[in-house]
Amino acid sequence: MTLVKFNPEKKNSSLLPGFNDIFESVLGDTFFNDRRISSVPAANISESNTAYHIELAAPGLKKEDFRISVERDVLKISSQQKDENNMEKKNYNRREYGYSSFTRVFTLPETANVDSIRASYTDGVLILDIPKKEEARVVSRQIEIQ
Repeated sequence: MTLVKFNPEKKNSSLLPGFNDIFESVLGDTFFNDRRISSVPAANISESNTAYHIELAAPGLKKEDFRISVERDVLKISSQQKDENNMEKKNYNRREYGYSSFTRVFTLPETANVDSIRASYTDGVLILDIPKKEEARVVSRQIEIQ
């Protein structure tokens, strides 16, 4: 008898081999995949001496699809996209609706200058540059040894 360690993170782990395959074949069908609710875009957050930077991977959207707001020290990025397709063939109509949305919320540090945030959207990546307040900027200098 072989012992198999149960790992819920592993896609094909199951106490009954083949059990997941049945559901994958049905739920993995493109009929269901096209209608799934979109997931939250991944974000990269970095910091330089003068600013904080947020990069949000959101391909397939237009810059008009985004809503970016700041209230106190909370930055909120959201998007709603409605997609309608009409396709006519011979004696029937097929109409499909698609809707996706997401919201990401970030708590900004006290050192962020929320009045000067800049945003751009290029090649499917939303980029936000959040300058630091002048007093929070790191100034580096060499100290001479005497």
